[in-house]
Amino acid sequence: MGNIPFIIFFEDLRLVCKLDALGREILGIAIPAILTLAADPVASLIDTIFIGRLGAVEIGAVGVAIAIFNQASRITMYPIVSITTSFVAEEHSSEKMSIELAQKVEANRLNNLDLEASATSNHVKRKIPSATTAIIMGTLLGVAQALLLMFGAKVLLRFMGVKTDSPMYIPARQYLTIRALGSPAVLLSLAMQGVFRGFKDTTTPLYATVVGDAMNVVMDPIFIFIMRLGVRGAAISHALSQYLIALILFLRLMQQVNLLAPSVKELQFGRFIKTGFLMLTRVIAVTSCVTFAAGLAARQGPIPMAAFQICLQVWLTSSLLADGLAVSGQAILAYAFTEKDHKKAITTAIRVAQMGVVVGLGLLVIVGGGLYFGAGVFTKDKNVLHLMYLGIPFIAGTQPINTLAFVLDGVNFGASDFAYTAYSMIIMAIASITSEYLLAKARGYIGIWYALIIYMGLRTVAGVWRVGTATGPWRFLRGRMLS
Repeated sequence: MGNIPFIIFFEDLRLVCKLDALGREILGIAIPAILTLAADPVASLIDTIFIGRLGAVEIGAVGVAIAIFNQASRITMYPIVSITTSFVAEEHSSEKMSIELAQKVEANRLNNLDLEASATSNHVKRKIPSATTAIIMGTLLGVAQALLLMFGAKVLLRFMGVKTDSPMYIPARQYLTIRALGSPAVLLSLAMQGVFRGFKDTTTPLYATVVGDAMNVVMDPIFIFIMRLGVRGAAISHALSQYLIALILFLRLMQQVNLLAPSVKELQFGRFIKTGFLMLTRVIAVTSCVTFAAGLAARQGPIPMAAFQICLQVWLTSSLLADGLAVSGQAILAYAFTEKDHKKAITTAIRVAQMGVVVGLGLLVIVGGGLYFGAGVFTKDKNVLHLMYLGIPFIAGTQPINTLAFVLDGVNFGASDFAYTAYSMIIMAIASITSEYLLAKARGYIGIWYALIIYMGLRTVAGVWRVGTATGPWRFLRGRMLS
């Protein structure tokens, strides 16, 4: 292989499950992050279960609406969360290094007093300009998203193949426009999650998310069945829960960060916008693949769309569990690159990638068995169940490559390699959407799932290639291989 170090992914395989210092650090960040990331899709699954009792038309309609909402949210969500995590981690790491330098300079005068511990004990708030910037941008983007979804619902639904004469149109529009009211809270809470991730704190977002989603689960049957609001009730419940999450996170963040301290120059809007544009391009490419697939399913009618919606929710819920490892890898790597600790950087990248594969293999068994025996929880419609069973091999079989793809995304984000992740994903998206169109036309419902396998496979290749070829921020690996 010469100087091309693909072999590094197989180094120290015996350590993949070892709870050494690095393993504990990774899991300490990843486990709360996994639970946080799983909470919202699980809440959506519960929504799906309740709405499934209303009928195939309603669940298909909500499936289309959720696909549109998720597309809009992810376009803004991932850029702001990923950028905020890296920027806050860099600023916090630099702040810590400055404190350590001050400790050395002032050691004699202060009798070796730990300045950072002293600051903490006196409840001195951190000065992290990126935190304030993220909150401002999150709020503005949330309002913009709400207006777009509310006033553009008809056009967006038509684009997804749901026209005004479709039985899915009215419930889909009702769900989408009401849930859009929660967009400002969604984007604000996600921006704050990025701040906490930058501090390597994934426990606080977990607490807020669990409280909010628990409220959603309790209110769902009340609004849907007792108050007889149907799909509107599900949307109201979900929107209210998002505002509760945002409130909890904001109150906790105010205790730790001086949000009013930075000047306009310190807010770095230019840096956020420049990097955000790259991430926005990437996210549009990523989410377009899934949204286009949902649109193809919707065009086949309510039954295929209902089956696809249930399978897609399970697929995304299980796959996104690996995002917890991605969050952990990104946060640790951002600190390592800021401190120029290349050994820590590559060791972390290797470990989280290997752990991702292990998690994926476990999910293959759990998702496959769980969906096979538990499909009836989501619907009693025999036609929907038949199509769901056809999709199980695809949903379960893709878990290892899905988890590896997500983890490697986090690795490259941690290295602030935003340009590569954006440009490579554009190429992957063009190939994936083309395959979706052709395979759906040739094989129908099953063809869509074949195309989604191609999509996730290409994402995995792109992630492996950057580290494995020792290019970009990973150039230091070439010297490592030569030595």
